[in-house]
Amino acid sequence: MPVRETIDSSSRTKMGFRFDLLVLAVALLSTPALSDLVLTRVDRRVDLTSHIVRIVSTLKVENTGKDSVSEVLLVFPERQANNLAYLMAASSPGKGKAKASAVNLPVENVNSEGLPPALVAYSVSLPEGGLGKGASFTFDVSAVFTHSLLPFPEKITQADTQLLVFEESAYFLSPYAVKVQSLTVKLPHPRVESYTKLENTKVQGSEIKYGPYENLAPFSYSPIVNWWREIEVSHWGNVQVTENYNLVHGGSQIKGEFSRLDYQARPHIRGASAFKNLVAKLPPRAHSVYYRDAIGNISTSHLWGDSRKTELEIEPRYPMFGGWRTAFTIGYGLPLQDFLFELDGKRFLNITFGSPINEIIIDTLIVKVVLPEGSRDISVSAPFPVKQWQETKFSHLDVIGRPVIALEKSKVVPELDQYFQVYYKFNSISMFREPMMLISGFFLLFVACIVYVHADLSISKSSASYLAKLQWEEVQSVIQQVDNLVNRCLMVHDKLDASLRDLSRTGDVQACKAARKHADGLLKELSKELKPLLAILQNSPQAAQILPKVEELVVRERELQDKLMVKHTTVVDCYEKKLSGREIENRIASQQSKITALRQEVDDLLDFIDEL
Repeated sequence: MPVRETIDSSSRTKMGFRFDLLVLAVALLSTPALSDLVLTRVDRRVDLTSHIVRIVSTLKVENTGKDSVSEVLLVFPERQANNLAYLMAASSPGKGKAKASAVNLPVENVNSEGLPPALVAYSVSLPEGGLGKGASFTFDVSAVFTHSLLPFPEKITQADTQLLVFEESAYFLSPYAVKVQSLTVKLPHPRVESYTKLENTKVQGSEIKYGPYENLAPFSYSPIVNWWREIEVSHWGNVQVTENYNLVHGGSQIKGEFSRLDYQARPHIRGASAFKNLVAKLPPRAHSVYYRDAIGNISTSHLWGDSRKTELEIEPRYPMFGGWRTAFTIGYGLPLQDFLFELDGKRFLNITFGSPINEIIIDTLIVKVVLPEGSRDISVSAPFPVKQWQETKFSHLDVIGRPVIALEKSKVVPELDQYFQVYYKFNSISMFREPMMLISGFFLLFVACIVYVHADLSISKSSASYLAKLQWEEVQSVIQQVDNLVNRCLMVHDKLDASLRDLSRTGDVQACKAARKHADGLLKELSKELKPLLAILQNSPQAAQILPKVEELVVRERELQDKLMVKHTTVVDCYEKKLSGREIENRIASQQSKITALRQEVDDLLDFIDEL
C-alpha cells in the first residue's frame, strides 16, 4: 500500500532530512496470484539514517496448495529497481540458542509471466526439496538502494537546512496474499516535519510504525489522502477551519515541454486545457481568510462577500495542465454563534462536510473536528455512512489534550456537501481554566522575583569571604563620603575666587571679607567631618591600598586651601591700600601658579579614586 509521509531531521553531517512515503499508482488489482503461496507475516524495517537506504523484510511463507514450491517471487516498482544496488535473501533455521548461522538463498532476476511491465521481479530459490504442502518457511530479504533520497527543494541557499524526500509503499508489494504485515521506518532524528497518517500509525522517538495490517490481497495498495479538513471549535467566539489540498488535474497530459512565453502570449489557445483559478464558496461572515502553500503566502487571490455568502477566488502559482499537481492550504474563521447550538443540555456543531471548492472530486476526505479541552459524551450524526475514530490534539496550555473526532469518506462529490452534527457536553467553567493558568503563572513568577530580590542567598554570613566583602563595601562607602567632602571644599574655594572677582568689579572690601569669614566656617566644619572618616580608613585592612591616595588627597586639598587664603588676604590688603590692578597681579602671580598646580593635582587624585 502506498502512502505519503514527510519528516525533518538531522543526519550526522548536520543535514536536514525530509521523508515522503508516497503512493505507488500501479494498476495491479486485476492481476491474479502467481501460485498458492501465502505470506502469513511480513515485517519490514526501512533504515534512513544515512544517504544509503536499507530495507530488511522478514517473510514467512506458507504453501496452501497441493504441489511443492521451489521459489518465491519478489517484485519492485521499476523506478525503485533502477536504484537497487544490493539484494540478498537468507534463512536462519532454528530458534534461540539453537539458531544456526544465516544461510544465503540464491536470488536472480526473472521475467515472470502475469506481471505488469511496471514491475521488476526477482526469484528466491528455496532450500533443496522446496516447500511442501502445508509447510512454512521464514527468510529475510535485505535490499540496498542508492539515489533514493532526493533533495527537497532542488536548490537552497547556503544558510538553509538540507531536506530530503524518500518514497516507498506502506503495503508490501507482493504477488501473494498477505495475512499480517507491518512497516517500521527508522529516521536519523526524532524531529518529524510531516508524514502520512494511516490507520495504526505510531511515532515512537525516531521511528514511524505502520500496522499491523491484515488480510491484504495480492498487489494491495492504498491511496494517499488527497484532501483533509480540520475544524477547531473555540468557545471564545470562533470556529477555525483549515483545509489542505493535494490537487491533481485529471485531464490529458500535455506533450513536450511547457512554454511560459507561448502561454502568456496566447493563453486561450496555448492553455485551453488548463484551468487558471478555483472558486471556493465559504460560509457567510467568514473572516481572517488566508491562502498559502509550502513556499508561503500566495497573493493571487480575491475575496468578496455579503451577508449571504463569501467567495474566494484563488489562482495557483502556475496554470494546471493534465497530470500536473499542486498543494495548498485555505484557512478561515467563522462566528461561533452561526454554527454552535445547544439542545437538551448538549452543545452541537452544525457544519458542512464537503469541500467549498466548486465541482471537484475527492478520492478520500478526512474531516477532523477539534473540540475544546474537557468535552465529553461526544457523538456524531452524519447523513451518510462515514468511517469514524477519535484522536487527541495538544495545543497551548492544554493539560489532557483536546478531543478530535475524525470522519473519513471515499469518493466525495459536491452532492455530499451536507450538514453533519457533532454533539458533546462541556462545562462552561472549563473556559476559564487557561486564563487562570496564565494569571497564576504570572503571579507565581512575580512572587518568585520578589523573593529572589529580597532573599539573602549567601552560604554563610560568618565566612571570611563574606566578612571581607562587607568590609570592602564599608570602605567604598567611606571613600565616597571623603570624595564628596573634598568636592564640597573645592566648591568653597570657587566661591572665594568669585568674591575676589566681585571685589575687582565693585571695590566692596567689606563684602569680600564677609565671604571670607563664611568660607572659613564652612571649611572648618568640613575638616571636622573628614577626621572620623580618615580614622575608619586607617583602621581597616581592606583600605590599605587606597589609604595613601586618600591621605595625599586630603593633604593636597589643605595646601590648596592655605594658598587660597593667602591669596585672598593679599588681594584684600592691596585694595585697602588702594594699589593699582597691575601691582596686585604682580604680588599674587607666584601664588596663582602654585594654586593652579595644586588644583590640578587634587582633580587627578579625585579621578583616580573615582575609578576605584
